[in-house]
Amino acid sequence: MKRVHVDNYTPKYYSGKWSWDANKDRLHFEPHSDLEDARERYIITNGYKFLRTINQEEELIFRQAYVRDDSTYDCDTVVINDIRDLVLFLMPSEFLTHRFVEFMHRPAVHRLIHALIIYFEYFLRLVEFVLIRRDELAGQIQSQQTIEMKKTFSIYLSQYRILVARNYSVILKGEGDMAEYYHLKEIVNISDTDRDKIFHEQFLAVTTQMVWICMHRRAYNVIEMEMNRLFRSDHFIMTRPEYLRFTRAERSLLYGGNNKIVNYRTQVSPLIQELEHVPDADMPILWIGERKYRGTDLRIAEMELEYIVPGPQLRMIDIAHGILGHPKRLYNTILDLDWPTVRYSNFSIQYDPYHIVRQPHLDIPKIDAGKMRKMNEHYEHFYKVYRIYEPHSIQILKKWLKRDKLIQFYRSGGLLLTNIFSRCETELSNSTSSPKIDQIISSYFKVKSRLRKGSPYAEDNVSITTSRIGGVSSPRQKRNPTDYFFD
Repeated sequence: MKRVHVDNYTPKYYSGKWSWDANKDRLHFEPHSDLEDARERYIITNGYKFLRTINQEEELIFRQAYVRDDSTYDCDTVVINDIRDLVLFLMPSEFLTHRFVEFMHRPAVHRLIHALIIYFEYFLRLVEFVLIRRDELAGQIQSQQTIEMKKTFSIYLSQYRILVARNYSVILKGEGDMAEYYHLKEIVNISDTDRDKIFHEQFLAVTTQMVWICMHRRAYNVIEMEMNRLFRSDHFIMTRPEYLRFTRAERSLLYGGNNKIVNYRTQVSPLIQELEHVPDADMPILWIGERKYRGTDLRIAEMELEYIVPGPQLRMIDIAHGILGHPKRLYNTILDLDWPTVRYSNFSIQYDPYHIVRQPHLDIPKIDAGKMRKMNEHYEHFYKVYRIYEPHSIQILKKWLKRDKLIQFYRSGGLLLTNIFSRCETELSNSTSSPKIDQIISSYFKVKSRLRKGSPYAEDNVSITTSRIGGVSSPRQKRNPTDYFFD
């Protein structure tokens, strides 16, 4: 990753300006100590202040202590874990509880965030389509073919919502390892409303930040508005001037036919509404990522391929999900695109594996796409899809819980914040004994055997193994019936 700040030494002053002090008749340096109130420093998400950018010292701390290690899978590409670690570093201090940090490292949460990224990739394209058509249709009459095309787009977006709702329902019901996050207390069966409400608010804020960063930091207000609508309802969307206002026809296109607004006491979220009215033709969507689809419905096959292919391999199927799978060399520390590096990468319309040059677009569906889907056949499944994740250690969780203390420890001079050359010089001048050659070689082969493809995982009821979070390898440790972890 490129550096946000060119110099990799800790500056004497964070930021400020020089001015002439007439009373003392000399130059006076005024540091910007009021950056907490600066608009360019923070961004407000659901009432919480997230860092929008980082200064030079914070960048050194993040790169030295919290960046994903090189021994992990696909360390040279951007994956969901990289975005999560960045948001955990930028989020407010009140979020740093053991319950919340561990929750963000759970596989079920990873699947939900993955489904949200896929949904918003399509949703933002459809919003742009709506805004363009709003200008084009001023005083014009639509044809029947255009109406049918919009209906198909709306159905496709509802299908992505079903995928999000399926993953969200697993967390709501407390299935598997999410049982400890269920809102009812054990034995007494009383809902812990206050703690669950704060936990839900924090999760929505972090999820909004993750999706926004993954979408190249575009359309923040649209993402925030839609995120609150998905997980709450239209009753919780504030009237703000920066939010888009859609007409009744546009809302029907974007929100689907299952979206119903009733009294707030009986209102359920749009995600639950999608699960309550799943068409028979879309039932196989509920099994995407759980078992291999067998049938003639090309739409479901495309969604399955888009969902089960790991982020680092998305370029092989020519699909873009924001910045997932992009090389880290094209981005800086806070995952902003470094345009000078892009210009020297010689991307073009003919060679654009990461969809950086090509504009996002919507493929025009066939006229009778809906009728053709009704004639499709679905066969009995024979293959299960097992998800593989990168495990998180207790040391990583403790490091996140001590984030503020660690930052203060670095700033106080407890550890040296210098570049790699200075650290190497310090280590060479140190008289302590270094590891022996055989230890270095054994450590190297241990990492290499872990990252490279090993022997296939054989089990009676396992036929297909697909990886998440990058890299394909044989699972070694079984945690849940459908979740596996790399060693």
